[in-house]
Amino acid sequence: MGLIETKWSLLPGAGGSQRLARVVGLPLAKELIFTARIIDGVEAERIGLVNHAVNGDDEAAYQKALEIAREILTKGPLAIRAVKTAISIGNEMDLASGLRLEQQCYGRV
Repeated sequence: MGLIETKWSLLPGAGGSQRLARVVGLPLAKELIFTARIIDGVEAERIGLVNHAVNGDDEAAYQKALEIAREILTKGPLAIRAVKTAISIGNEMDLASGLRLEQQCYGRV
């Protein structure tokens, strides 16, 4: 996987330059985009781009996803819903606003 558009004198589309920097950090995002480097799943896991690299085929990846889903299912559904909101929406806010959102979410559980 990679953002290889710079090979063709293009910018990454669909927000790739913005999202990658937010996930792996500005220095590494610049390096990956400037060099148009392709990385494998193991490297993507190492740099935090993906949560898990799975050896094997689509079935192995599916089984890993089911394993994680089963683990999540044992947790409180209202808490999972609230923290999902706090993380997803709060990540787009400044810290003070994110903390206020977290408090609002906490009140729903």
